[in-house]
Amino acid sequence: MVAGAGSAAAAATNYVALGDSYSSGTGAGNYDPASGNCLRSANAYPRLWAADRSPDSFKFVACSGATTSSVTSGQLSALESSTTLVSITVGGNDAGFARVMETCVLQSTASCETAVANAESFMRNTLPGRLDSLYSSIRSKSPSARVVVLGYPRLYIQNSSGCIGLSQTKRAALNRAADTLNTSISGAVSRAGFTFSDVRDEFAGHELCSGDGWLHSLTYPIGDSYHPTARGHANGYYPALRSSTSGVLARHADS
Repeated sequence: MVAGAGSAAAAATNYVALGDSYSSGTGAGNYDPASGNCLRSANAYPRLWAADRSPDSFKFVACSGATTSSVTSGQLSALESSTTLVSITVGGNDAGFARVMETCVLQSTASCETAVANAESFMRNTLPGRLDSLYSSIRSKSPSARVVVLGYPRLYIQNSSGCIGLSQTKRAALNRAADTLNTSISGAVSRAGFTFSDVRDEFAGHELCSGDGWLHSLTYPIGDSYHPTARGHANGYYPALRSSTSGVLARHADS
């Protein structure tokens, strides 16, 4: 790299955190009152990254309930040509994952499996196009940014026994849906040339029914249910983002 003003500009880290409740930190507590229903938490992984790495600028606009459409219409204005790092989780709400969970908790196994199958069909056939469009808009607004798209954890430890609540069949169906969602997202990420950070490995052994879970089960407030706890952000999502931004950090450290 040629030293001088150009390298100094390249070394700046301007971070924008986009996405849904898994990025805003719903379920992690300690919410910023100014974020309202977006429920942006001081314990969310974007804030942990920013607190630890001290980027030159940080915009945290992720919002609980966000879809690909609402990210496009309500969050992308935070991006600039000078943005160097973008993180995002999105897609679960497009696929109606909250409704699927409600069906699986309240209705029969057959109804749960039907809801999961319908969601998987959407994930395979409709979601990829929505993600392609969103990712194209992100690249257009921030052409030089490293974009890290984080996935979603499986909710339940595999083949758990003695687990109170949902049956093994329902748990397996929900885990399969999480896998399908991650596959669709990672495919769109690859097409966009972004970085996919799969958090299933970080959460392995810490799903519901593991005895050391980093996710809320059915709880109050109801919106916290099936979202990462503060530990899930600190020990799951934050390490996943950190490992996917080592190049950004190295450039920043060398400035």
